[in-house]
Amino acid sequence: MADLSTQYLGLKLKNPVIVGSSGMTGTVAGVVHAAENGAGAVVLKSIFEEQILHEMDSYLSETEKDNGNSFQKGYKSVLNEREYDYEEAYSYLADHAKDLTLRKFLSFVSEAKKAVDIPVIASINCTTAYDWHYFARKIEEAGADALELNVYVLPSNTTKNSAENEKVYFDIVKAVLEQVKIPVSLKMGYYFSGLATTAIELSKTGISGLVLFNRPFHPDIDINKMETHAKYLLSDPTEYSHVLRWMALLSGRVGCPLVATTGIHTGETAIKQLLAGATAIEVVSAIYKHGYPVISEIINDISKWMDEKGYKSIDDFRGKMNQQSIANPAEFERVQFMRLYSEIV
Repeated sequence: MADLSTQYLGLKLKNPVIVGSSGMTGTVAGVVHAAENGAGAVVLKSIFEEQILHEMDSYLSETEKDNGNSFQKGYKSVLNEREYDYEEAYSYLADHAKDLTLRKFLSFVSEAKKAVDIPVIASINCTTAYDWHYFARKIEEAGADALELNVYVLPSNTTKNSAENEKVYFDIVKAVLEQVKIPVSLKMGYYFSGLATTAIELSKTGISGLVLFNRPFHPDIDINKMETHAKYLLSDPTEYSHVLRWMALLSGRVGCPLVATTGIHTGETAIKQLLAGATAIEVVSAIYKHGYPVISEIINDISKWMDEKGYKSIDDFRGKMNQQSIANPAEFERVQFMRLYSEIV
C-alpha cells in the first residue's frame, strides 16, 4: 500500500489533503469532523483584520452610549470618521476590545488543538502590517502547530505603484517572523507585476511554505435591484487550471514547499497538482458541496492511483510534470495557446 505521508511546514502529515481555512474549520466540531474523515491537517478559520476592527468599533460605540458619548469629538475611531476627545482613553478601550476578540480566537485554537491528533494551523487574514506580530505570538502560545498568513492585496489603489503593493506582503511576513518560532506559511494572491519573481523573493524571507492562491471575492451587479452582491463564493472544479500552471512554473524554483488550493474537488485534480510540484493541497469548496466524506474520497483516489502506477510514496512522483521536467516546457506558457488555436483554424 502506498505511503501518502508528506512533510509540510516542518510537520509530518499522514497525507497531503489539508482542509483549508473556512467555515468548515470554524468550530471545534468541524475540525474533529475533518480529522475523522482523514485530513492530513486543518487550517482554522481565519481571524480577519476587518473583524477585529469592527468588533473594536462596536465595543467603543457601546462604551460611548454607556458614558453619554463622553469620548466623542477629538480622536478618530478605527472604521469611520467618529472622533474622541481623549486619545489615551480611546487607546485603552481599543486595546481592551482587541484583546477580547483575540482571547476568543485563542481559546478556539487551544480547544481545536486538544480535540484532534493532526496538525492544527492557525490563520490570520490581513491586508496591512497592523498588529500581527503581537497576534502571531499569542497564537503560538495557544498551541498552534503553524501559522498561515492569508494576504490578498488587490492593486486597485491608483495612488500606489506595484512595488508599494507588494511591499505589504514582505512587511507582514517580516513582522510575524520576528516574533514566532512556529512555521509560517503565506497564502498569496496572484495580482503582481512579476508573480514569479515575487514568489521566489517571498520564499527567501524565511517562510516555510507558499499557498497558491487566495481566491478573491467576486462582486456582481443585480441589474433589477441596482445592488452589488457576492457571486461564485465556492470554486468550480475547472478553476484548478490557473493554479496548476503556476504550480508547474514555480515548482523547483522557489525556496520553500508549495501548496495548491482552489478548484480541487477530486482525487484526480489533487494528483495533477502533486505532479506539478505541490507538497500538499487545500480543500474547501468540495467539502461545502459534498460534505466532510469527500476528504476520504480524495485520499482514497490518490492512494488507488499510486498503487496502479507503482508509486510507493508521494516523493516518487511529486514534480514529475513541472515545467522543468516535461519535454516541452513551453506547454505551461503562452506558446501553448498559440499552438492550440492554430490547430482549430
